[in-house]
Amino acid sequence: MSTKDLSYIAIFAALVAALGLFPPIPVPVIPVPVTAQTMGVMLAGSILGSKRAGLSMLVFLALVALGVPALSGGRGGLGVFAGPSGGFLLGWPIGAFVIGLFTERNWDRYNTARGVVFNLIGGVGAVYALGIPWLAWVSDVAIHQAAAASAAFLPGDSVKAIAAAWVAVAIKRAYPLIESASAR
Repeated sequence: MSTKDLSYIAIFAALVAALGLFPPIPVPVIPVPVTAQTMGVMLAGSILGSKRAGLSMLVFLALVALGVPALSGGRGGLGVFAGPSGGFLLGWPIGAFVIGLFTERNWDRYNTARGVVFNLIGGVGAVYALGIPWLAWVSDVAIHQAAAASAAFLPGDSVKAIAAAWVAVAIKRAYPLIESASAR
């Protein structure tokens, strides 16, 4: 891994921390707040590619585990992983990796519409796949109840997916960080 790669990983871990400065928005039916940080997961995947994006989220989560109050609302420490949002947090590296993988494989044809789809698959699908069962287990509710409550996040996550795809397309044009499959 080059110094440049390590720099990008650190920058996107810092970006997710900076997005944590936006205050969390509580959702009445679920003990997991709406945050801007999930957009950082989507941006990492669609700008950095799979490996660097996944690693950037692992670095971020490692800092949180060490106690850095980098989550929205100033939360940090190992305890956040045992709470209702723990599964969603653990899904961030997987979601970023999945988005990056789809983006890399479609780089020559990458556009806003594809980016939105990839962000929804990785940033919503993969993250919710870990987050919903974890929420059900920690909250002691049926999985269908946790899924129904998590549906409250879908409108906001959809807006974030669109915004992240739009930004990724602009960055692809100006300063692409992912290499075309034909150039490898």
